[in-house]
Amino acid sequence: MPTALITGASAGLGEEFARQLAARGADLVLVARSAGPLDALAAALRDAHGISVEVMVADLVAEEGVARVVARIADHGHPIDLLINNAGFGLPLHFADNDIDDEVRHLRIHVEAPMRLMHAALGAMRGRGGRIINVASVAGFISRSTYSACKQWLIGFSRWANAEYAADGVSVTAVCPGFTHTTFHERMGLEPGREGIPAIGWLNAPDVVREGLRDAARGKAVSVPSLRYKLVVALTRVLPPSLTARAARRGRV
Repeated sequence: MPTALITGASAGLGEEFARQLAARGADLVLVARSAGPLDALAAALRDAHGISVEVMVADLVAEEGVARVVARIADHGHPIDLLINNAGFGLPLHFADNDIDDEVRHLRIHVEAPMRLMHAALGAMRGRGGRIINVASVAGFISRSTYSACKQWLIGFSRWANAEYAADGVSVTAVCPGFTHTTFHERMGLEPGREGIPAIGWLNAPDVVREGLRDAARGKAVSVPSLRYKLVVALTRVLPPSLTARAARRGRV
């Protein structure tokens, strides 16, 4: 059976990736900061699908947490076939008003941690094959404070790595959803229905994950789930950056 390691697996898209992969028969390594939700999810997936589920409690903002996950990925005795970098959190868009230490933690979780885990995964996968999925965002195609900048980096690096390591049997895919129904916005203090986004702008997590896994299996470098957000990305290539930046101030992606 293939084994997938998923960060930020206790809720949202990470949990949905775990559920869909478990239903396909994959063994799992679930990583998040909170033991309780991870243990409950692991037990449910073992019971429902008869798979092996390993739980790792690790804070990927902390050096020690990243090091533990890197060591697990580099364990050739129990190889990882699919790495899903999903862990993350959001901050208010007003960079100058945010605490700089929060911004540094934000940078670490969205850029440094995926980079370190990808480095470990590529070292383990080259030659035998594997897949890496980086959960980015449509925000990575527009100007939108540091969240957008982090996701731009993740998309650009995924594009390059997908081409660079294809000959080694490794694909790298940046999955770029738009606004998706998860707990992401609630953790920022935005109540459901008060995010400032019309209903047509929302996606469902199962659809996002299903399309992301499909595109990764096809070796695509960038996956933008849903036709409506493919159109948004296409428009960002022709509209003035000042216009897309003003539109992007609404809500959170």
